[in-house]
Amino acid sequence: MRTFLLALIGMGLIIPSVQARPVSYPGGWTAMLMNDAFKNSAHIHYSPTAKTSIGYKFEYWRDSESTINALQMNNLIKRWNAPDSQANLYLKSGLGVAYSDAGAFDGETGAAGFTGLAADLENRRFFTSYANRYTEAGGIGDFFMQFARVGWAPYEGDYGDLHTWLMLQVDHNPENEDNFTVTPMVRFFKDVHLFEAGMSNRGEILLNYVIRY
Repeated sequence: MRTFLLALIGMGLIIPSVQARPVSYPGGWTAMLMNDAFKNSAHIHYSPTAKTSIGYKFEYWRDSESTINALQMNNLIKRWNAPDSQANLYLKSGLGVAYSDAGAFDGETGAAGFTGLAADLENRRFFTSYANRYTEAGGIGDFFMQFARVGWAPYEGDYGDLHTWLMLQVDHNPENEDNFTVTPMVRFFKDVHLFEAGMSNRGEILLNYVIRY
């Protein structure tokens, strides 16, 4: 299963949500493919209500050569609507199984769990977000990490147009020797499709694709 998912990720065949929000409209499905400085992941979820989604999450952490397969639940804690802007606060948690191929952990399997908060604030020209997560992966890897984003749209498109955002993401992983990673990127979205591409200050490629249906 891990090999199959990694192959699909490499080929870009798993389809990751417009605005990449963790909860969709009632009855909506969202699929996400994320490749950043630390991991490759795939996430597909279903939203039975406008405040909850549940689905499957796969992650491959490259440095530790470990995988996590988990059932993930996302909850919209609060939404603030204004005439020209919106803000959201989410809780994102998962339970599953971790497996590692690395060094002393080669072939080791253990229970895994993670939880964290995600928040965003945006209007048609400016975007900012913050997310954190604490992960326990059966002794294979226990860690905390967080990231923040800011974005600016150089033009305001109408509904159905191609929308473009210039964004900057800063990741903080306290357990790494170089614990800050900075990634400038560009985001495009149109209809139900979203695509992001960038390169970090360490030369790692970021590629994200999202679809909501």
